[in-house]
Amino acid sequence: MRLVPASLEIEFSLDDDKNEQFFIEFNSMTRSEEDALGAWLKRAKARGDTKESDQVLLTLLIELHRKIDELSDTLKNEQKSRIKLENRAKITGIGFEGISIDEPKFQSGKSYYARILMPIFPKRTIAIYLNAIDEKTAKITMMHGDDESDFNAYVTARERVMIRQNRE
Repeated sequence: MRLVPASLEIEFSLDDDKNEQFFIEFNSMTRSEEDALGAWLKRAKARGDTKESDQVLLTLLIELHRKIDELSDTLKNEQKSRIKLENRAKITGIGFEGISIDEPKFQSGKSYYARILMPIFPKRTIAIYLNAIDEKTAKITMMHGDDESDFNAYVTARERVMIRQNRE
């Protein structure tokens, strides 16, 4: 598995018993479930209703609307609660198939449920399932399709940074 340097935060818990609560949260974290506005925009684009719109401006307006919704939820004390995960670590390497962390916290051969805050636009937390290869390395076994394309784009960006640094 090829990994490139990265600096992300991950929280995770052992999931050898296939915890149903983890799976429910995983399914609720899809972009369409979590974001009705994004789902509406996707349908509008599919119908061709946004052909004559400035896509960058439209995306920025949608993000502004999301931030206002987030602030409103905070003021009303209606934040979405997430399952408390037992472990936290710093991701030191990422690849299309897996990750590595800075401390030996995985148990080889065990399954884990995890969340990673991705520094992409728009920022969001992605849910993944991992299978530990050793104490510091794990293979990604499940991720939502939309999250996978954003994750892969981030990995590609990190690879480009590494290539530029190696050239210098």
